[in-house]
Amino acid sequence: MIDPTDKAILSLRLGELYAEANAYFKRNFPLPELTYRRSGRHAGTAFLQQNRINLNPVLLVHNRDAFIQDVLPHEVSHLLVYQLFGRVKPHGKEWQSVMRDVFHCAPETRHDFDLAPLNLRTAEYRCDCGPVALSIRRHNAVMRGQKQYKCRQCKQLLKPSNAVTP
Repeated sequence: MIDPTDKAILSLRLGELYAEANAYFKRNFPLPELTYRRSGRHAGTAFLQQNRINLNPVLLVHNRDAFIQDVLPHEVSHLLVYQLFGRVKPHGKEWQSVMRDVFHCAPETRHDFDLAPLNLRTAEYRCDCGPVALSIRRHNAVMRGQKQYKCRQCKQLLKPSNAVTP
């Protein structure tokens, strides 16, 4: 459960980010709704057409400062880019520019939070780098022959090792 104080801090931070964006772009953007629902392994998700940001409450509790400093500006940047440019690449040059120039944040596209608190079921796969955990959704797609996945480091095709975590 998220502490009401943390919700208030995030709401204030959201207001600060929008004040920075309003000043930078010399226009007023509508404040988005903030919601707190589990969303797999995603720290946050921007719902562009709804002008809403969802934050993963489990990851938030364990990574509060990173959410304030990195995750919230990341998701706000998605909303701003959509309002400024329409549909563009999610982490393209427009998004990167907003992250760097408006919020002075590194335009990182992935988090490295510990996912253990999420208690996600995974299937173990292997490559030359070692074991790789795939979500059950991805594992099922592999088993149905619909998808194949490659290691991000060695680019080798991942092979199932037949181990599923509870």
